[in-house]
Amino acid sequence: MFTHVMIGSNDLERSRRFYDATFTALGGKPGEMDARGRLIYDHEGGRLMITTPIDGKPATAANGGTIGMGAASEAHVLAWHSAGAAHGGTAIETPPTERPNGAFVAYLRDPDGNKLTARTKAVR
Repeated sequence: MFTHVMIGSNDLERSRRFYDATFTALGGKPGEMDARGRLIYDHEGGRLMITTPIDGKPATAANGGTIGMGAASEAHVLAWHSAGAAHGGTAIETPPTERPNGAFVAYLRDPDGNKLTARTKAVR
């Protein structure tokens, strides 16, 4: 259904440090800058793109929005959470935990305030 997710940033180098750390913790690769100056992360068929807003106004986080990323294991979720917190992210909600459906999840806000989650597949 989705081809990609695009979010705004007010500081692409700060975003690069955060997302390079979190994507490599999930087994992905560091992002690449395209010819238009957007950071692009491809991982397991999904694409996350980060750009400064084209209207020249400051980037803001979506109120009520969450971007979810799949993780292969609980260890990947924990590594993602640790890498994000160490690279300008903010731990939010509960500590990394197993949910009633068996999924192991963690939540962060990136340096621009976007809400993210990494999670394993539900087992129940």
